[in-house]
Amino acid sequence: MRAGAMGTRRFSRRGFWRGGWLLAAAIALCPLSSVPADAQVSTAKPITIKTKTPKTNTAKFAGTVLHANIAQITVRGKDNEMVVRTFPLSKEVSEQMQKIVDRGGYQYGDKVIVTYDPVSNTALKIKGKPSKPI
Repeated sequence: MRAGAMGTRRFSRRGFWRGGWLLAAAIALCPLSSVPADAQVSTAKPITIKTKTPKTNTAKFAGTVLHANIAQITVRGKDNEMVVRTFPLSKEVSEQMQKIVDRGGYQYGDKVIVTYDPVSNTALKIKGKPSKPI
């Protein structure tokens, strides 16, 4: 064997034993590092923030009528003509729509504002004057 190889081998053994002791000491001290300090515990009252609740849970859609009957109404958007929405009618609005249909109903191009429930997309109120029947 060469002389240099023997010294390197001896050095690596010493390093192994030193590293083993350091590893054992680190493992022994790990549980002590996870104990919370007393200064971190807070006994103050939590801060409460008042959130604003919406007054109504309805939305409005303004536009022109494309088609209307006693079951649903289809409206093209006033601001964006590419937006076309169809709203199924609630029971109350369907009864009102039946009376309007008996008198001629909404015609193509009538301006309306539909108040609807955004969750179920159901029309709750339709505001607008139907034109005279053709």
